[in-house]
Amino acid sequence: MWRRQCVRQAQRSYHAWVCRQQGSKPVIEIDNATFYRRYPSANDTTGSNPPIISSLNFELPSSGTGKAQNWSVVSPSSIARTTFLQILAGQHICIPPHARSYPYLADVSQSPQHAIKYVGFDAERGGSVGGTNVRGAYLSARYESRREETDFSVHNYLTGHTELNALERDDSQLDRTALDAIVEQLNLRSLLSMPVANLSNGQTRRARIAKALMARPEVLLLDGPFMGLDPNSLRMISRVLMGLAERQHPRLVMSLRPEDGVPEWVTHLVVMDEKLRIIGQGAKGDLLEAGGAHERALRDILGAADHTQHTVSQVHVSRDGFTKQSPPLPAGEAVIEMRGVKVAYGDKTVLGDWKQTAEGEEKSGLWWSLHRGQRCGIFGPNGSGKTTMLSLITSDHPQTYSLPIKLFGRSRLPSRGELGISLFDLQKRMGHSSPEVHAFYPKQLSLRRALESAWADAPLSRPTLSAEAKSKVDACLRWFARELNPAQKEPTALEILQAASKSEAPVKDNMAALGDIYKEATADNGDLAWATDLRVRDLSFSNQRLVLFLRAIVASPDLVILDEALSGIDEVIRDKALLFLSQGERYSSVQNGVAEESVLSRLGLTVMSGLSPEQALLVISHSKEDVPGCVREWICLPEPGEGTAPRLGALPGPLELNPQAWDEVWGR
Repeated sequence: MWRRQCVRQAQRSYHAWVCRQQGSKPVIEIDNATFYRRYPSANDTTGSNPPIISSLNFELPSSGTGKAQNWSVVSPSSIARTTFLQILAGQHICIPPHARSYPYLADVSQSPQHAIKYVGFDAERGGSVGGTNVRGAYLSARYESRREETDFSVHNYLTGHTELNALERDDSQLDRTALDAIVEQLNLRSLLSMPVANLSNGQTRRARIAKALMARPEVLLLDGPFMGLDPNSLRMISRVLMGLAERQHPRLVMSLRPEDGVPEWVTHLVVMDEKLRIIGQGAKGDLLEAGGAHERALRDILGAADHTQHTVSQVHVSRDGFTKQSPPLPAGEAVIEMRGVKVAYGDKTVLGDWKQTAEGEEKSGLWWSLHRGQRCGIFGPNGSGKTTMLSLITSDHPQTYSLPIKLFGRSRLPSRGELGISLFDLQKRMGHSSPEVHAFYPKQLSLRRALESAWADAPLSRPTLSAEAKSKVDACLRWFARELNPAQKEPTALEILQAASKSEAPVKDNMAALGDIYKEATADNGDLAWATDLRVRDLSFSNQRLVLFLRAIVASPDLVILDEALSGIDEVIRDKALLFLSQGERYSSVQNGVAEESVLSRLGLTVMSGLSPEQALLVISHSKEDVPGCVREWICLPEPGEGTAPRLGALPGPLELNPQAWDEVWGR
């Protein structure tokens, strides 16, 4: 077996050498191709199968004598980024079929399916590690307290030993040598015996990249490798990817959000807009110098420094309606109280392994509280204990019952003279959105049922809704009708109202006439029939996240928890969601730093008013762009194992208008 593998490896090396001598044929070549999700029919007159991308030209060269090309695709749309990488990987229908080819792979006798590996952290992430069934249970219920049979180690994961009662097999010397090199390259040696399910976000990224490299691909496609990483983990992953790019084996193509920035070692870019149109392609240094009709769009997407500085200097309010100096709301009664919390599994402490000044004294454990009216961010490196801290708040963690924690003034267990708080009571008073909720949420529900489940004891149960609750669900669906149902051809009710408000006088100034137009457009909820027919599973990744975000806030719970809730949402939708969170239907948009009052507000027809002073907000995010502008308090947990106390502080206003505050949060 080992001898045969060595022979095949030698043959591939020889073919690669021959190709280099012959002029380095492209690994991927796309020549004026149009791509569809389904095979197009000449008789299709409904327009139900439009092309995804038309007239695409792209070439990924193989390693030759010239300077290496390191490509990235940049777009504010997660769908655009993922679709482009999927096309490179051979997915989607290509017309004409021969317009997409793999000349280099044909010469070295490799199929695209084996030579090109896609690893998704962006729109396709959210479940198992690398597509294997190693995730198992709901992660927040695991907490490293015991080892399950399905808790495969990183070593087993990388070598493919992830089956129960699998046949015994010996890895070849070639496999062992490759594993050793990859483990060293990605700094995974200390993690080999750790269960995959216990890895932090940054560690999981490296493990998934290592798994892909074990297949020895010619091309590695990484979708959103920088998403959800703290600044330290981001720098580490960037160094790892730079090393891969320099070696050119495999060739690396990755996707980036505009806020990620473009690493220096990336030489070439494909820039796409929200409509999946390519507005720029080529050498990074040439794109912004080319000028032309697309220059402004390119600058917006690439985030050119001079354009960004000009924009910030002109802004009066943030994208969610806050001025640069916005004082916090007065703090009300405590919603969460942690008085000396320490979480440990045996001799391993994962939260609270420090001394902290509390009540004028040095005390052990985590001392922290959240009050009504406060909007607080929990920050810290991957693996610092944020998930553990959050699981104590949501009461998913079994140690919530025994630790000094009070939720809404009560402990989980009853004590003398005090009733404990039940899980159902907690669920009614908390709105929670996170990648884990997304991964396990029943996606067969309709959009309306998904929002209505905010009042239910469980997602699949059907609650009895009051008239006020129904109006809130309708308001959310109408406000985001175009985003949630982009296939709708007719104008939405709000679009009809907006058009009428800008029409010729006297209609645009006649509030009664505008009110009648809106009532007619929304009569008997006929404009929302799509929300009953459309299922969560039918939506894009970004829109599924949007639905769960709305579910967390629609019932106006006492505590809203947004744990990476906006990670992966397209930029335009994210900004609209943040505005809705803080202002409700009061403002329709923020244009050029000025908040525009909505027509509904002028008519006095608003239902959703944004966060109230009686509510508390808790946010976990590694990206400052995903942090709502209303956040004023923050706590930053220390690096795991440091034993130093967490740092606490306050923000003078939105991070968008106070960018230096982000460095203060992270202690830089």
